[in-house]
Amino acid sequence: MRARIFNRALILAAVASTAAVPAIAQAQGQAQGQDQGQGDGASSQRSTRLVQPYIEVSQVLSAQISPGDEVLTFTQVAAGVDINVQGRNSGAAVSVRYERNIAYGDNSVDSDTISGVARGTLALVPNTLSLEAGALASRTRIDAGGGTTANPLVREDAESRFYSAYAGPSLNTRVGDVDVQGVARVGYNRFEVDQAIVNPQGQAVDVFDDSVTYLGQLRAGVRPGDVLPVGVAVTAGGFQEDISNLDQRVRDLYVRGDVTLPVSPSLAIVAGAGYENVEISSRDALRDVNGVPVIGADGRFVTDSAAPRQIAFDVDGLLWDVGVLWRPSSRTSLQASVGRRYDSTTYYGTFTYVPSQRSAFALSAYDGVSGFGGLLNNSLAGLDSDFEAIRNPVTGDFGGLVSGTEGQALIGGLGSARSAAFRGRGVRASYQRTMGRTTAALGAGYDRRTFIAAPGTVLAAIDGLTDESYYVIGGLTRQIGQNANLTTNAYVNWFDGAGANDNVTAVGASAAYNQAITQRLTGRAAVSVDYFDSEFTAEDFAFATALVGLRYNF
Repeated sequence: MRARIFNRALILAAVASTAAVPAIAQAQGQAQGQDQGQGDGASSQRSTRLVQPYIEVSQVLSAQISPGDEVLTFTQVAAGVDINVQGRNSGAAVSVRYERNIAYGDNSVDSDTISGVARGTLALVPNTLSLEAGALASRTRIDAGGGTTANPLVREDAESRFYSAYAGPSLNTRVGDVDVQGVARVGYNRFEVDQAIVNPQGQAVDVFDDSVTYLGQLRAGVRPGDVLPVGVAVTAGGFQEDISNLDQRVRDLYVRGDVTLPVSPSLAIVAGAGYENVEISSRDALRDVNGVPVIGADGRFVTDSAAPRQIAFDVDGLLWDVGVLWRPSSRTSLQASVGRRYDSTTYYGTFTYVPSQRSAFALSAYDGVSGFGGLLNNSLAGLDSDFEAIRNPVTGDFGGLVSGTEGQALIGGLGSARSAAFRGRGVRASYQRTMGRTTAALGAGYDRRTFIAAPGTVLAAIDGLTDESYYVIGGLTRQIGQNANLTTNAYVNWFDGAGANDNVTAVGASAAYNQAITQRLTGRAAVSVDYFDSEFTAEDFAFATALVGLRYNF
């Protein structure tokens, strides 16, 4: 039931993102982005409007190469819409697709899936106040150890679905010499899996269920030279994620002051210090008369709501960092810092290079505490609202890679779907380039999560354990003449789980050819190969899939 409700929410978010279309042409300004992963809204100053609904009917053949030789055929019926509307102060990009697979044979199972991503910014008061919203629905594969990979087709009972949505206002104004920026948002996240996950040692893995996130930040500051030779700013904010599993709570509150010292017109030294209070807590699982944790019908631990809340992580004190801000031009920006937070050394920063409208490169390093849902919300909120979703040409799945004003990988590496809160550190990079009739996008990243759990609880055994994941995803489209194009996609995922035999590797590639038959009708043909190798099973899985079909654009 909750999945159906969220699917409707995704569609409503898409509708809400495009409801501002009449206002976009009249927009006069644009709110700037904030910290904490907020995107920069409709970054393009061009005015565009693209709304493309479509339906597809295809015949699909899927052959198991290893370990068996089973062949399945099914009919795929899909309907969707791709939207991109941009103005001076508002913008929205939406890609939503509903798919129904009608299979044949006694052992086949019909399925339906909704997937997509929506991200929009609407200026309520030009140059001052805007409303931002986003939603995401996709699917992945989960196995023992809680690791996720990009391949959901190897075994249907390993398929899982995840959803994320958020909304909130952002403020960007000036009061005298003081710049005031603020952001507030509320998010919801959910992860669904059809069966309990049990690792090779026979132990249940508590997989993330759902969570609600809250984020708020207010910053006030003066620029160098306006009042003082240096820039001065004060920031206060907080983040909280309430995770349904074992009633976990991640709370991070802080206040800090920052100083910006210009060294040259393009280089500045930045330093800041302040106070933070970070607390992670949970309740224990309900236990039977023998002290064994009770597991519910969904395979997750049942929370003992009467148990006292137990502290897993508590840091209360000084935070500081020092770094550089380098902006040699409007096309290049670097911000890098090192300091101390969460009672240990921290590194983070961003680098963007956009030499022209034809290419863009982005690199970021991050460090923070959250749950699985907070990770999804922050990734979604950091997405620019001018993009085109790149989908698998055979399955129609949205794999997390987009192309647009900034090449971005949204969900290239989901990593572990364990329910426990964690400290996540990593780096991700993306690049896109248009070369005549060819457009290419590439995303890569590394993520390291150290789990945090309270002693004496059912999750205590994973406290301090670390999961690592690496990913590379890419897509390429080539226009062939006036009426045809060739699209290719590829991915590689490596997951190194905290437990024994939890390592997973997934590799896949696909190619599709699209030929216009009439102005609105297009013929489609596609092939894909997927390979899955996991240490918790003696057998590897490999599949080849082919598709032929028609697409009608309204």
